[in-house]
Amino acid sequence: MKRIALLGSTGSIGRQTLDVVRWHPDEFEVVALVAGRPTSLFEAQVAEFSPRQTCLTSRDGADPLVAFATDPATDLVVIATSGTVGFRPTIAALQVGKAVALANKETLIMAGHLVTAAANSTGAALLPIDSEHSAIWQCLQGEEPYAERVRRLLLTASGGAFRDRPVATLCDVSPAEALKHPTWSMGPKITIDSATLMNKGLEVIEAHWLFGLGLDQIDVVIHHQSVIHSLVEFVDGSVKAQLGLPDMRLPIQYAMAHPRRLSTPVDRLNLASVAQLTFGPVDAAKYPCLGLAYFAGRSGATYPTVLNAANEVAVARFLDNDLKFMQIAELIDAALQAHRPCDAPSLDEVLAADGWGRAFARSWRR
Repeated sequence: MKRIALLGSTGSIGRQTLDVVRWHPDEFEVVALVAGRPTSLFEAQVAEFSPRQTCLTSRDGADPLVAFATDPATDLVVIATSGTVGFRPTIAALQVGKAVALANKETLIMAGHLVTAAANSTGAALLPIDSEHSAIWQCLQGEEPYAERVRRLLLTASGGAFRDRPVATLCDVSPAEALKHPTWSMGPKITIDSATLMNKGLEVIEAHWLFGLGLDQIDVVIHHQSVIHSLVEFVDGSVKAQLGLPDMRLPIQYAMAHPRRLSTPVDRLNLASVAQLTFGPVDAAKYPCLGLAYFAGRSGATYPTVLNAANEVAVARFLDNDLKFMQIAELIDAALQAHRPCDAPSLDEVLAADGWGRAFARSWRR
């Protein structure tokens, strides 16, 4: 029985994590549940799983999260929170040797050097939940050391709502149009990130920290069917791919059960019905946010923090009709150009850069 502390239980990843627990009640026990605010959903989760500890960050603050993450009664910490609230519990859990299953992008984008240092100091497992990183992780099983065997990682991208539209037609697209994702059902922010391909840019930076490979060894390719979740090309020319239906519960369960594989009740992939798998290059003119993410990742320091902060504000402004779609990238570029970086930042310096990036993005006008 693996004892789970779930931070962010009412969001999409949190709800699907609890689906996995329901599938395997003899494998997992929920010992802590954390949500942002009181809701009937959270009350129902507490009633169903009877965790020993609960927390609402809007009421109790974020301090209890570190205690939950480092509790001796916890075997695995699932970080499904959004924003920066997951930073301290992630690092604290790794520092005491707890395995962490990570779905929070901000943690690795903004504080990857601190997270990996914490994991390396104790040998604690840092387990990816994102479908793309889980796919790479599965392809890399038994392939250590990566630096000697891997030529490059290939992250697949759906291309978002506008993948089949010419860039010249995107100047005046509406939020409603951008929210029509061709494959996945996701929240509004990540759906817009998919349309700009910023989601892949952030995943490139995450992959750098998770697998210890350089940015020049991580590429992105457009894949319409969202069946191949990522690929690994090795130095001998062979390529491994991980395939599956687009169901986030599969990578969540893989992380939770690792190093075992458990059965699932989900539908199976039928390649005959898929019929074909297609790929294409990324159009840099249509997706400038991807290039900005590579710039921030290569520049290091606090540039990825500003990239993430400016993007969040830019997306929110676009959804509020305060920014045009193609201005999302313009705003982020302006923030990166104006930023004065802090090398090897502490967590407090990371948070300060995050605040600066958000303030800049809120006040930016073309």
